[in-house]
This record gives sequence, structure tokens and C-alpha cells, in this order.
Amino acid sequence: MDEAKLLEKLRLIEALFAGATTEGERVAAAEARRRIQARLEAVEQLDPPVEYRFAMPDAWSRRVLLALLRRYELKPYRYRGQRRTTVMVKAPRRFVTETLWPEFEQLSETLRTYLDEVTSRVVAEVIHQDSSEAVEVPEARQLGPGPVDHG
Repeated sequence: MDEAKLLEKLRLIEALFAGATTEGERVAAAEARRRIQARLEAVEQLDPPVEYRFAMPDAWSRRVLLALLRRYELKPYRYRGQRRTTVMVKAPRRFVTETLWPEFEQLSETLRTYLDEVTSRVVAEVIHQDSSEAVEVPEARQLGPGPVDHG
């Protein structure tokens, strides 16, 4: 997938969660964002915001979530002492479960797939064609001090 296809796929995901019904709406990312923002404001009237704690597994996921929260004018934060991978936000439960989290999952998976493809291609072209996983072997008996684990 090239970058143009990636951007189009991300826009289509946004349009899906905005409830777009026509091709014109699918292309109009600004209109999609406005519709989701209006839905959030409507949900807040019936479903007051509650505090959420998200633990992101990597920097890519955290960036996607932070950008998505800010897009919908939600204010992400973390408490002093929390890990950088933690993202806190106050948002209506219904909005998080029906819109925010499903959209985040689709955006994150799409980006992760793209980054995996790019990484595999670059590693194969620049470093070595075989970037497959290491072969699993039976555990060896330790007779003395072993090597230091760098992982």
C-alpha cells in the first residue's frame, strides 16, 4: 500500500464512523469530523463524561489515540507518575464504546499494517532479504554463567 492509498483508507474509516451515506461525504473529512463532534456533544447531554485510562502498547498507538482525542476536542492528560504510555481522558461512555474506540482500532490497525509493510520492504532491500523470526530450539542446560540478556 502506498501513502496515497493509506490516506484514502484512513479518510474512509473516518467517514464510516461519521455515518456518511454518499461518496461525497466519504471524501469530505472535515464534514465527517463535524458530524462526529456533533454526535459527541449530543451524547454528552444524556451520558456525562467519565474518566478513562488507556494503556497504549507503543508510541504509534499513543500518537493515533492522542490525535483522535484532540480531533474531537477531548483533552488527553496523564497524572504525575503515570507512564508515558498511559493516556487519560474524560468522555461519555457511549461515545467511547460506539465511536472513539472502534475508530481508533481501525485507524491503528491500518497504520500498523502500513508500517509493517514499509519496515519489511526496507529491511529486505537494505539489510537482508530474510527477516523471518528466529528458529526455536530446545532449551540448553546452563553449565556456568550465561550471556547477558539485552532484551
